[in-house]
This record gives sequence, C-alpha cells and structure tokens, in this order.
Amino acid sequence: MSDLHKEVSELEGRSATAARLFDIRLIIGGLFTLYGVIVTVAGVFVSDADMEKAEGVNINLWTGLAMLALGLFFLGWMKLRPTEIPPPTPTEEPGATDEAGAPGAPGAGK
Repeated sequence: MSDLHKEVSELEGRSATAARLFDIRLIIGGLFTLYGVIVTVAGVFVSDADMEKAEGVNINLWTGLAMLALGLFFLGWMKLRPTEIPPPTPTEEPGATDEAGAPGAPGAGK
C-alpha cells in the first residue's frame, strides 16, 4: 500500500507542475515581455525618418514600454497568486452507479 501512496503522490505532483506550466498568465506575460523588449529596443534606436513619419512621437518606445509593463504585471501576478490545484475527488465510491443509474460503475460492486 505504501508504494501505491508514493505513486499517487508523485502523479499529483506532476499534474500540479503541468497545471502551473500551462498557466495562461505565464504565456501572456512571457510573450508581452519578450515583444515589449524587442519593440522598446526598436524605439531606442529610431531614425529621424521614422520619427518624422510618426509626427515626432516615438511610438515604438512608448508601445514597447507599455507592453513590457503589461508582461511584467502578468508575470508578477502569477508569482504572487499561483494557481491552486483542487484536491482530487474520490470517483470510486462503494455503491456507485454509472450515468444510466445501473450498478456496475468502477468500484460499485464485488
């Protein structure tokens, strides 16, 4: 029985890690941070012709900084409020029935 508990706890740990890995805040925050850095660098090294096209506003710099701030916000949010994995619900109960109400669900009988 000890081996079974060990295996179950190991699988629960893996599923919790997978759930945190695919948290949408990580994906959004990572992409906005990456693109924010790229656009900010493009805004720092802007040419006079590009500034003239944008009527004197360094739009790449401001947009890049905003994207960077949003990405860091999502990453900080994920770090401060990590996802909580709900506890597993027991699916195999004695006397359980299947969807049609007939006995014979897993763990329902002898």
